[in-house]
Amino acid sequence: MTQPRTILLTGAAGGVGTFLRQSLPGYGYRLRPADLRPLKGEPDALVFDVRDAEAVRAAVRGVDAIVHLGGIALEDTFEAILGANIQGCHNLYEAARREGVRRIVFASSNHAVGFVPLPEAGSGRLIGSDIPTRPDTYYGLSKVFGEGLASLYADKYGVQSVSIRIGSCYPAPTTVRMLSTWLSPADCGRLVHAALSAPDVGHTVVNGISANTRAWWDLSTARALGYVPQDNAEAYAEALLAAHGELPPDHVDARLIGGYFTELEPEPEREPAPELAPGE
Repeated sequence: MTQPRTILLTGAAGGVGTFLRQSLPGYGYRLRPADLRPLKGEPDALVFDVRDAEAVRAAVRGVDAIVHLGGIALEDTFEAILGANIQGCHNLYEAARREGVRRIVFASSNHAVGFVPLPEAGSGRLIGSDIPTRPDTYYGLSKVFGEGLASLYADKYGVQSVSIRIGSCYPAPTTVRMLSTWLSPADCGRLVHAALSAPDVGHTVVNGISANTRAWWDLSTARALGYVPQDNAEAYAEALLAAHGELPPDHVDARLIGGYFTELEPEPEREPAPELAPGE
C-alpha cells in the first residue's frame, strides 16, 4: 500500500489529537485537523459536528486516510453517546465509503473490554486483542460499535481499518494503574503511523500501550503492523509507588481491565466534547 499523505484528524483539539498534531507531520503526513470547536492556533482547521452527515462528508472529501478521535471521551447518557459516538462514527465511515477513502484508524479503547478480568499477578499471561468484547460503560459500548462498523465496512466495502484499544495516553503516567496501561505520546504517533502505513490490514484490532514492564496486554498484533514502542512506564514506577503504594489485589483497578470505569454511572446529558484521552 502506498502510504497515505493527507489525513483528516477528527477530535484534533483533544489530548490525543494534540499529541498527533505534533507527531504525525514528522512521518510525512499533511493533516486536515477538525474538531467540534475552533482549534486554537490553527485558523484553517475544520469545525463541524460529527452528527452532521453532510459536514462529515465534506471534511472527508479529498483525503487519503482518516484518524478518527472525535466524540465523547467519557461516560455519558446513552442519548449523548448515541449521537456523538455511534451516529457520528457511522457518518464518518459512510462518508469514507462514498468518497473512496480506503484507510481509517479508529480510536477504540480498553473500555471496549473493560469487564475482562486482569491476569493474576506474576502469571506472565498477557491479554491479546482477539478477546471477546465486554464493555464497561455506554462509552465502551460505543467503541464496540465502532469496531463492529469497521469490520463491516472492511468486509463489505473495502474500507480498511485499524482499531486501537488505547490504554492511557498522557505525557506521563499519573497513577499506579497507568504503569500497565500507559501509551506515551511518542509511541502513540508510532502506532498510528504503523496503522496508517501497514499493507492489507482488513480490519485489525490492536492493543495500544507502550512497552511497559507491567503491561497486561499483548502487543504482537500491533507489532505485526510495524509498531516498535520505545517508551516504558517503569521509568515512573518508583515515584508513583512511593506516593501511592501498590494496588490492593481486591481494588477494581487491579481486578478488571476497565478499572473504576466499571463502577461509573452515566453523567447528566451535556454537549458532546472533543476527544480527550481515551482510556481513563
